[in-house]
Amino acid sequence: MYSGTIVPLVTPLDVNGMVSRSSVDRLIESVHGEVTALMPALSSGEGWLLSERQWTDMVSFTRKYSHGLPVLVGVQLATTAEVVERARAAAVLGADGVVVTTPFRDELSQEEIYQHFRTLRESMAVPLFLYNESALSGNQIEVDTLCRICELPAVVGIKESSGSAELTREIVAALPGVPVFEGWENLLVHADGVAGFIGPLANLEPALCNAMLAEPTPALQAAIDAACERYGLFRDDWYRWVKRILHRRGVLNTDAVVQKVS
Repeated sequence: MYSGTIVPLVTPLDVNGMVSRSSVDRLIESVHGEVTALMPALSSGEGWLLSERQWTDMVSFTRKYSHGLPVLVGVQLATTAEVVERARAAAVLGADGVVVTTPFRDELSQEEIYQHFRTLRESMAVPLFLYNESALSGNQIEVDTLCRICELPAVVGIKESSGSAELTREIVAALPGVPVFEGWENLLVHADGVAGFIGPLANLEPALCNAMLAEPTPALQAAIDAACERYGLFRDDWYRWVKRILHRRGVLNTDAVVQKVS
């Protein structure tokens, strides 16, 4: 059962736009003592923009420098078929699980969403971690659908990034056997019963995230909110600002972001 702070790693790049092995090593070195698992190539890792080579390198380097932590690999691709292929590649690279959204298409029915995850579950051997969000995919998984999906084998967690603390609490109550993680720093004080937190602040201040999980008080929430404002984490390109801070700290070789290939 996963719990605590899981870090959705940013993707460090070198001056040529390739994933920097040494920066991945230093990034994980800087957080591994405070987190319970590593999540490369998710949204904070610009997962939807990564080339196949960048994705493969980031997953491989994370596995290599993991300090024995579980590696839950983000797979952010548009179609079920693409996700199946990439998830199988993640298994070959040693992933302990894959973290997956719905397909990238507006107005999917809840039945289509369920069939997407059912197909994934039947097509791969590694455990499945659900990512409930709408910013990228254009869809949100309803509670009843989440319950159906979690009846499938080896569903090991939910990153709940709906932005609604009320919905998060409803999911926690409906799925007592599945660890649910809050995906928004500013909602932690309201996310009663969650198993932990998965968000970009964990790249910078994992100890603060752990303190908030241990004692979710208004005072600590105010400290979390202030840190997020200071680091630019509430901006649309939050990953860019995380990289800038980490570069200034000497953790990353550059603060370059992934360039979208047209």
